[in-house]
Amino acid sequence: MILWVDGAHDPRENMRRDERLLAAAESGGLAEPVLRLFQFAPPGITLGRAQDPARVLDLARCERDHVPWAVRPTGGRAIFHDQEWTYSFAAALAHPDAAGSIADTYARLSTLIASSLVRLGVPAMLAPGARGARAEAGGLSAPCFTSTARHEIVLEGRKLVGSAQRRTARALLQQGSLLLGAGHQRLADYLAAAEDAREPIRHALCASAAHAGTLLGSDAPLGRWADALIPELSPGTRRIEGDEGLALLAPPAPAAFLCPEP
Repeated sequence: MILWVDGAHDPRENMRRDERLLAAAESGGLAEPVLRLFQFAPPGITLGRAQDPARVLDLARCERDHVPWAVRPTGGRAIFHDQEWTYSFAAALAHPDAAGSIADTYARLSTLIASSLVRLGVPAMLAPGARGARAEAGGLSAPCFTSTARHEIVLEGRKLVGSAQRRTARALLQQGSLLLGAGHQRLADYLAAAEDAREPIRHALCASAAHAGTLLGSDAPLGRWADALIPELSPGTRRIEGDEGLALLAPPAPAAFLCPEP
């Protein structure tokens, strides 16, 4: 296992790096799984790969406010990334760490993350089942943090970590966001929604999600999470920092998931 403490990038670059990790795992270029830790600077939005940005986002408002966005290589729904720790996990399906079904991998990674949080004094646990809204009024797809699925991580009964996984013929990529503050609620300002719908969406995000900022701080450094993860990872895990991880990425290729250049 490689633990890559990568740092902060804009949404385009973060999604580009994860897409290239998946491509490297698919092509056999990753000899061992990679757990990448990162953040978003500036804060911005990602969408699930099946979502249509023109239908989900108020693109004019995003442009006006200089809010960057990109489409994730995994599924799921819209997230505003601010005040959070973010991870991705890429591996060849033939590797034991990626063995089993999608549910098996979700459970394995969620257990790992929850255990690291407990080490940090956060009483996180796995959700027992699914709950929450699947759609908002007006036909909008519900934001990620308004519902909880089995194997996701909760704090005091509310969603703390949202994750999505994609599998190709020979590899998988799982991405997830761990909330450290209320920054994710800014999504309500940038959805393609009527003005009078924004406050109910913001309320739903507040009511359904928890954050660990009161225990860790909203600007807790990634290195603190990495320190808590290392004891939970397999013996022999290598930790690398920043640009050291660029050698893991597959060569760049044209991709349709990125937002247009400004």
